[in-house]
Amino acid sequence: MSQPSMSNDPATLVHQRRSLLRALSAAAFAPAALSGCAAVGGAYDRLFSRSVDPRLKPAELGPIQPKVSLRVLWQGQVGNSGRYVFTPAVDGDSVYAIGVDGNLTAFESTTGRVGWRQQVIRPTAGGVGAGNGLVAVGGQNGEVQVYAQGGKLAWETQLSSEVLAAPVISDGLVLVRTGDSRIWALEADSGRQRWVYQRAAAPTLSVRTHVGFTVSRGALFAGFGNGRLIGVDLKSGLVGMDVAVALPRGATELERVVEVTSAPVYDAATNQVCAAAFQGRVACFDAQRGSLAWSRDISSIAGLDADSRAIYVVDDRSVLHALDRSSGASLWRQAALQLRNLGAPRLVGKALVVGDFQGFVHLLDPEDGSFIARLPTDGSAISIGARPVDRGFVVQTRRGGLYAMGVAA
Repeated sequence: MSQPSMSNDPATLVHQRRSLLRALSAAAFAPAALSGCAAVGGAYDRLFSRSVDPRLKPAELGPIQPKVSLRVLWQGQVGNSGRYVFTPAVDGDSVYAIGVDGNLTAFESTTGRVGWRQQVIRPTAGGVGAGNGLVAVGGQNGEVQVYAQGGKLAWETQLSSEVLAAPVISDGLVLVRTGDSRIWALEADSGRQRWVYQRAAAPTLSVRTHVGFTVSRGALFAGFGNGRLIGVDLKSGLVGMDVAVALPRGATELERVVEVTSAPVYDAATNQVCAAAFQGRVACFDAQRGSLAWSRDISSIAGLDADSRAIYVVDDRSVLHALDRSSGASLWRQAALQLRNLGAPRLVGKALVVGDFQGFVHLLDPEDGSFIARLPTDGSAISIGARPVDRGFVVQTRRGGLYAMGVAA
C-alpha cells in the first residue's frame, strides 16, 4: 500500500512528539485514523493542521568567530523539491542534480558550467545516482531511467512503487529502493533484474523518509521501518545480517515507531556498521557476526556519519553528538543549533558539515564541535548531507539551489 505524503518538514513532528502522544491517547481520537499504511507526518498534519507549540522555537543563530574562510565556488538551479528530498550525485568531475520537474542537469564540478541537461521522468523523486559513467534517476510511479554521458538514455524499466531515495550505481549494478520496502539490483548495462529483496509489510505507522542504503566491499546495508538493519550480498541478494537497531515499545502506534531513517555507516577497518533509529537508539554491530558492539539511547531522524575516531549524529532536537567509535561514550555535544531541523551531518576534509531549515551551512570542528564557519544559501532547507567535490562540497536546497562551497586557501 502506498503511503500518503508526509509534511515537507518532518522534524516539526519530532520536536512536538510529547504533545502529539498525549493527543493520540485521548478518547476523542478515532482509531481508524491510524489504520492501514500511514506516514507520521501525514497523520500529524491531518490532526493538528501543523500548529506549532510556541515554546518550541528554533535556536537563534548567534555570532561565531570563523576559523576558516568559507565561500561559494559556484551555484546552479535544478528546480524545487516539492514534497520530496533530492540528492545530488558526484562522479568524476561532474555533479548531477534534479528537481521534481525532471530537469536532470550535469555540472562541471570545478566551475559549475552546465555540461548537458535532459528532461527525464516527470514527476521525479529521490534524486540522482551516478557511477561508472552512468546516471540513474527514479520516478514517483516506480520508473527508473539510466543515462549515459551526454544525457543519452541507456535503458529504462518499471518497478513496483515510488523511488524515494537516490539510486546507487556500484559493482556493475544499479541499486534502487522503492517505497514498498523492496530493494532492487538491476544490471547496469541492461536493466535486467539480478535480484530483489522484499521486506515484510511496513508497520501501520511509519516515518516516510528518503532513506537509502550504504554499499561497501560487496555488501549493501539498509535499515527499515521496524527498526531492523540488514546486510545483503551484492552478487546473490542473500541476507547475511539481520539485527535490531531498536525495538518498538509503548502503548500507542506513534510511540512504537522505531524507523531507521538514514543510511547506515560502515567502517571497513573494523568491519563495523552503525545505524540510528527514530525514537530508538544509535547502535554499532560487527557486520560479520551481527553482534552488538554498543548502543546509545539517542533518537535521530536526520542521520549520522563517522570517521575512525567518532560517530557524529544529529538527534531529533537537532543537537549534534560525537560518540566514541569503539565504545559509544560521549566526546562532545553541540546544542547551539537546537530545533533548526538539521539535515544529515557529513565529514568533508577536516570539517563536519550540516545544513539547517533556513539554508545555512555550518562547519564544525570534529575534534570539539566548535563552529569554524557559516554561510547562507537561498533561505530554504538543506535536508540532505553535503557531497564532496574537488576543493570542497556541494549542497542542494529545497528550492533547487545547488551550491558548491570551499574553504579559501
